[in-house]
Amino acid sequence: MKHLIIPLFIMNRGCPNRCVFCNERITAGDFDAAVEAPVFRHTVDRHLAGGRGRFDRVQVAFYGGNFTGLDRCDQQELLDLVQPYLEREEVDSIRLSTRPDHIDEQGLRFLKTRGVRTIEIGAQSMNDSVLKLSGRGHDANAVRQASHLLKQEGFETGIHLMAGLPGDNEERFLAGVDEIIGLAPDTVRIHPTIVLRGTILENWYSEGRYRPLTLDEAVDLCAAALLRFKTAGIPVIRLGLHITDEMRQSSNVVAGPLHPAFRSLVEEKLFLDASLRLLKKIPADAAEVQFFTAPRDLSLFKGTRKRNMEKLAKTRPGLRINAGVDPLLPRDTVKITVEGGRHEQVCGLSEILRAK
Repeated sequence: MKHLIIPLFIMNRGCPNRCVFCNERITAGDFDAAVEAPVFRHTVDRHLAGGRGRFDRVQVAFYGGNFTGLDRCDQQELLDLVQPYLEREEVDSIRLSTRPDHIDEQGLRFLKTRGVRTIEIGAQSMNDSVLKLSGRGHDANAVRQASHLLKQEGFETGIHLMAGLPGDNEERFLAGVDEIIGLAPDTVRIHPTIVLRGTILENWYSEGRYRPLTLDEAVDLCAAALLRFKTAGIPVIRLGLHITDEMRQSSNVVAGPLHPAFRSLVEEKLFLDASLRLLKKIPADAAEVQFFTAPRDLSLFKGTRKRNMEKLAKTRPGLRINAGVDPLLPRDTVKITVEGGRHEQVCGLSEILRAK
């Protein structure tokens, strides 16, 4: 399905407090929080240029704040901007992001009447200590309650998670991943914590009170999370932050595992780990092996600048390792064959990595 999301940013509007990691002017861009009608129409029309028919589904999204924390009249004003597009069937529905502690039954029913179909919850963590240190102002139970209420009212749900928050660790983070899987959201977004200029986290970093994840640590942690969500059949629709022009200014990103192709690094890590496990099972006297993947997975298998191929070669010096595509293989699957056909195995990533 080709899905178009048209983003509008309300820039911290509706937020009751500022989280220790947040600088919306850097992560979203320097937008006007008011979302005036001319700007709204220009943004939507620009995204729709070329025809609505190119997409199976089109949504207007209000991001960057706490939509349900706005006064009802302000919510109405923003939602009214979308109504003409809904009536002309140029847009199918509305999605928005919000805090879990500003969701109630009455408010959800109002949103439903105005065309809202998808609501993404900024959970960030499922650990109360981490949430408190991060200045979120809500606990994990708020996420549980909001998720259940959204499901009850028939909304599509998304949950946002952050890796490497203050006070977090691998055990806490992955326990949160498992709990979110239990909540059965329709989608998930994950990104590692970045230290941004003008935040409380910047002060803590300067004082030595906070250490961000390294890039390798962030990749390993998010790879473990991605594998769990893949196994559960929950799509991770974003891994890593979208890099804005403001983030490209060196003074705005103080520290942390920011990378323009973070998702690729995470998926490459999964393919490498799976391939290493398969190599352990081939005959000891094998002289040559051939790996196969689906066409769209081959570059992930090889890794950026063929780093995965280099790492595989180092594990078995003298073994010739080749990689190619098999159009019949589904995505997230690896096949390995040994010369002469005397060994062959086909496994999905989840199956390979779970078989420890």
